[in-house]
Amino acid sequence: MPRSALYPSPQAAPAGASVPPWEGYGYGLLGVLVFSLTLPMTRVAVAELPPLLVGLGRALLAAVPALVLLWLTRSRRPDRREWPGVILAALGIVVGWPLASTLAMQTVASSHGAVFNGLLPLSTAVFAAWRSGERPSPAFWGWALVGAALVCAFALREGHGTLAMGDFWLLLAVLLGGMGYAEGARASRTLGGWRTICWALAISAPVLAVPVGWMASNQAGWPAAGVLWACAYLAFGSMFLGFFAWYRGLAAGGIARVGQIQLLQPFLTVVAAALFFGESVDLTTFLFAVAVIVVIAGGRRAIVGVKK
Repeated sequence: MPRSALYPSPQAAPAGASVPPWEGYGYGLLGVLVFSLTLPMTRVAVAELPPLLVGLGRALLAAVPALVLLWLTRSRRPDRREWPGVILAALGIVVGWPLASTLAMQTVASSHGAVFNGLLPLSTAVFAAWRSGERPSPAFWGWALVGAALVCAFALREGHGTLAMGDFWLLLAVLLGGMGYAEGARASRTLGGWRTICWALAISAPVLAVPVGWMASNQAGWPAAGVLWACAYLAFGSMFLGFFAWYRGLAAGGIARVGQIQLLQPFLTVVAAALFFGESVDLTTFLFAVAVIVVIAGGRRAIVGVKK
């Protein structure tokens, strides 16, 4: 296979121009499945480690394979048009979202915090419309707002009508995550999804090395094996491999449209928490899940144009 087939040139056509519609949704779903374990694993990690160390350390660990991959493939650097997207992706999903969500996991359960991730598609769509030239139809915005309302209702039900401090950290995480997803997907249209996340991690590493090294050196001892496995998953799954699929899906199928798949993430997280972490899941949760799936189906049919 020629090298150009594996590593397309900067002038390559946008991913969504020549791929079948299902490809964007398939890659997007794979990314969401990886991300669905992020909050439960974070909850495990912060049980023994400081949240700042977990939130920033996962990005620094993920930067190691990212730098190796960039070096082995002699990957080109982002060009002048792509750098803003890479930098904002680094601020949003390499530093911002992990840090804010990790701080939230100190005070709220992963099953409660997960529902706020249902707001990510709306946040991503807003940034896509603002910065990426996508023009969601009124019908799309209607479906997105219905989905966000369902997620908010679920969150308030779980919190008995109140919001904790952790909820505000989660709202900040949603804002930063939406920016990072949209900006990274914008850059990945020409740079490629795997290059985008690798460069975002690479440019973050020098900034993170000193604070993470200082916090790690002040740890009294090694954490339990389960905590180490959780940190490994956060670094190499959530922070690295998951974005290979996610950015590919957003670039291939459209940021706003494929981003709607992430409405499933809160409920996938709740199910995973029940299966692997012993949390209970009631019937109402599954009813909300069915309603969200209906919203995704409606949003998928809504037309998303591109500004001329």
